[in-house]
Amino acid sequence: MYSRSANKTGIVHIGVGGFHRAHLAYYLHLLKKGGGAPAWNICGIGLREADSKLRDIFKIQDHLYTLMVKHPNGKINAEVIGAIVDFKMGIEDPEPVIASMADADTRIVSLTITEGGYNFNPNTGDFNFDNPDIQHELQHPLEPKTVYGFLTTALKRRRDAGLPAFTILSCDNIEHNGDMARKMLLAFVQKQDPDLAEWIAQQVAFPNSMVDRITPVTTPTDIETLALTYGIQDAWPVTCEPFIQWVVEDKFSNGRPAFEKVGVQFVPDVEPYEKMKLRLLNAGHSVLGLLGALYGHTTINACMEDETFTTYLRGFLDAEATPVLGNIEGIDLEDYKDGLLERFANPNIKDSVSRICSESSAKLPKFLITTLQENLATGGNIQCATLVIAAWCYYSDKGIDKDGKPIEIIDAMGAELHEAAKRTETDSLSFIKQESLFGNLAKNQRFTRLYHDRIQKIYKDANIKRYMLELL
Repeated sequence: MYSRSANKTGIVHIGVGGFHRAHLAYYLHLLKKGGGAPAWNICGIGLREADSKLRDIFKIQDHLYTLMVKHPNGKINAEVIGAIVDFKMGIEDPEPVIASMADADTRIVSLTITEGGYNFNPNTGDFNFDNPDIQHELQHPLEPKTVYGFLTTALKRRRDAGLPAFTILSCDNIEHNGDMARKMLLAFVQKQDPDLAEWIAQQVAFPNSMVDRITPVTTPTDIETLALTYGIQDAWPVTCEPFIQWVVEDKFSNGRPAFEKVGVQFVPDVEPYEKMKLRLLNAGHSVLGLLGALYGHTTINACMEDETFTTYLRGFLDAEATPVLGNIEGIDLEDYKDGLLERFANPNIKDSVSRICSESSAKLPKFLITTLQENLATGGNIQCATLVIAAWCYYSDKGIDKDGKPIEIIDAMGAELHEAAKRTETDSLSFIKQESLFGNLAKNQRFTRLYHDRIQKIYKDANIKRYMLELL
């Protein structure tokens, strides 16, 4: 392990979940192992009450954790990661978090806040000023609650101190994530401090990035295996697949680590790469997840062991997702899709269907519905995606699989989805009339005819595999 005692914190990261610890923190770990980046340790930030568990574990473990890379052949590589050296809870005391961001040593604030954390209306793309926490921050700038309140207060402090701005680096699955972070932050700051908004627009870089590594939820079995096989006591290790990818626009305000030395790809424009990943990997996950949940499969690899699901997924990828992508420099899409199927089938990852389906209301508009809308506009194929939307309706309404077993549904919009879905038997279009999610799909005759047919069949007997087979 490299020395961690005298190193500075150069990155403050908001959203320290399993993915961050298997991705950005791992890349930094690799760089530090090679003797580089002494000034680029990470200070993690928690903005939710649930983050207190990780804070407490980090205190005991000196912010160390184990990364367990699970290979398809059963091999596990376990490695202790030391890139994170501090963790602060903004929900308990905002000042230490603001001070860390405003510190001269901090040159990047990175974000893994997922779709919901960007606080935008998925239909209009506008900032949601109705959020009570946002309203509080506008009135009480020194009492931030959301990422926008913290970023704004810290950037104001840096500007007033004559310090250069930090880069805001998004590391999640929102398409154009850097552009979205910039748009949302400037909308917020314009309301709170117009002069500061102008400074941020001129001084802060918001590079887009495409991130990729499947990182399932850690299980008690993982913790036990780590202790018995490797002799490592870790209260919260992270598990992941061997594959890892990060494509980033090389636009930084105040320097960056030499991540290119450990395999990160820096490009002028990340859009083609992120669109490829979102429309193939993320949408593919949702296709398996929602259909698999109704059939009774509990993990993604179990779906992939079912030939009907494997064939259906490849049909969606080939006929509906690939045509909207175009050519992507340096990428063979057929090889990429072959690789995806291998990754999804990894029997040692066992990514849960419930995790993949969680917060579908935030995911599907960006991963799947956009592909469906583009195919409608061009006369493309919409068969597979339409069945997935109908399955989502039944999933939200009944909450059971084909055998009547309850499905765990985790979604901030769960109550709204259920209310819309339960009216389906009297109004087959009720679910898709939620314009914040589906836009004008309910007014598209080609889509609604097909959707109505799928709804009628699923509500008749919920035999999802039968209707998947009809499309193969």
